[in-house]
Amino acid sequence: MSDPLLRLSSPRPVQRRERPSLPVGRQLVNAGLITQATLLDALAKQHQFNAPLGEILVADQHVARTDVLDALAVQYDADRVDLTVDPPSPLMARALPSRLCQRFGVVPWRWIGTTLLVATTRPDRMDDLRTAMAGKSMDILPVLADQDQINTSIGKLHGAELAHRAVTQLPDALSCRTWSPKAALGMGTIVLALALLCAAIVAFPLWVATLLIGWGVLTLAMTTTLKALALITLMTDRVPAQQEPLPKAPTGRLPRVSVMVPLFKEERIAEALIARLSRLTYPKALLEVMLVLEAKDSVTRATLARTDLPRWMRVIEVPDDGTITTKPRALNYALDFCNGDIIGVWDAEDAPETDQLEKVAAHFAQAAPDVACLQGILDYYNSRHNWIARCFTIEYASWWRLVLPGVAKMGLVLPLGGTTLFFRRNILEELGGWDAHNVTEDADLGIRLARNGYRTELIPTATFEEANARARPWVKQRSRWLKGYLITYFVHMRSPRVLLADLGWKRFLGLQAMFLATFSQFAALPLLWSFWLPTFGLPHPVTATLGSSIVWPLAFFFIATELLNIFIGVLATSDRDRRHLIPWVLTMPLYFPLGALASYKALYELVTAPFYWDKTQHGTAQT
Repeated sequence: MSDPLLRLSSPRPVQRRERPSLPVGRQLVNAGLITQATLLDALAKQHQFNAPLGEILVADQHVARTDVLDALAVQYDADRVDLTVDPPSPLMARALPSRLCQRFGVVPWRWIGTTLLVATTRPDRMDDLRTAMAGKSMDILPVLADQDQINTSIGKLHGAELAHRAVTQLPDALSCRTWSPKAALGMGTIVLALALLCAAIVAFPLWVATLLIGWGVLTLAMTTTLKALALITLMTDRVPAQQEPLPKAPTGRLPRVSVMVPLFKEERIAEALIARLSRLTYPKALLEVMLVLEAKDSVTRATLARTDLPRWMRVIEVPDDGTITTKPRALNYALDFCNGDIIGVWDAEDAPETDQLEKVAAHFAQAAPDVACLQGILDYYNSRHNWIARCFTIEYASWWRLVLPGVAKMGLVLPLGGTTLFFRRNILEELGGWDAHNVTEDADLGIRLARNGYRTELIPTATFEEANARARPWVKQRSRWLKGYLITYFVHMRSPRVLLADLGWKRFLGLQAMFLATFSQFAALPLLWSFWLPTFGLPHPVTATLGSSIVWPLAFFFIATELLNIFIGVLATSDRDRRHLIPWVLTMPLYFPLGALASYKALYELVTAPFYWDKTQHGTAQT
């Protein structure tokens, strides 16, 4: 039974029209808002698009949303309401579960006896909502309201519940929220281990140095083997990744695509972001860009308030529940507000290629059912900004255009990037979305996809980002990535036997190289640089412990790995757009010591603040 306080009088007698009256399109023609030719064109598009006629007309800027809502209200004999003026009472949260509100894009507005008035933009879906509420002693009738107002009202009614779910929806066994060095080892054990290490350094400095150098050499061998095999696999493959033919366009209806763009304290990025995304050629009636911001983020809210958003962009505010403020938490919260069958993620500074979504839709249409995720290539539009930006671009070109495609062809686990990701929605929801506490939620999700038998494929489309061009922000960003890699590694290695059974030996070993060895290489870089000493006739610490016979082979191996990295860098930048970077490849050994600093910051935060998200500020470069 409904709450007596909520049984308010209806604006007019409650009744249900058995058949809708004049359709929306005919009403708009009769009102002189569109021409007959425009209506016929929209109807033709509806055969190809999986979208209502009104949304097509709005997306093509023929009419305003309010015009379509007014016409729907007439067609379904329903009232129009303004939820900013007449919002639902907080007690209306009892009327509909949050899951159904999000699933159908509705919010309960008023009780009239046992009849529930539900604010919606899709009165045609009321029968489905009634079916979902079968067994409840109520009838459901629609009132028409703006979708942004509906989403805001859902947040006000169910925000605390939805925010809690966004943080906890992944099971404890798969989330890092229950893991930390303090919890795993205990602070006493950590302090004791550090004390013993310091004592060993004082008592046996050369042997400690030898052991650390040995670990550095071992992990160097792991990462070098991975790069070499990836390069060989790619170069001997019959069809290189960049030359693979694109899938043909899907023959059926195009899918609806929702892309989430998390924003946090973005003061300058909004107008540039809108300009970049407006260049997309995917039908706007099927595109939904969700700008996701934190409720406490007054900076971004003020930026968006003075920005004229396109009709295919929406704003979702994530409530502040006093726990954490991370990108994956925001993505989890916003996911259920999305309407797309394909869910994508872009970053605030992204500039995707204009036909990117067509390629995504075409690839998914022809991909096997176990292909759950498509990953695009990341590149940078400010590669000429300064030396750090040049090196950053070289590093990413090497990874995304050579190493990672080779890794994919070898069938290894792909650590996802944080952007230009596209998922089959049902599989993403099946896996529980993102780990809200993981600061490299993308890499973690890539492993979980592989462990559950799903595959990620690379697609030949690029998204251009802003390369971090200053040393301090670079170290902050890289430390977050390295900390997340470590956390992700330790979470999935909680039970190595289970992980091995899920992945098999080849992918298990590949994971060791991509996560544990990658971090170790950054941390061990100063030790590995010691192998330059013999080339200048200077003594090496290993000489005193293992003898000179071992030093020169290790030194030659280290130099060979440096030459391989240079070779990969030259290959990655040899195309016309990046050829200006080739001379700078030789300076890459001077660039990576920044990574050593980042690794030490990551180790410190791993113990003191494992879930702290060190924000990277964007908007300092021009496209």
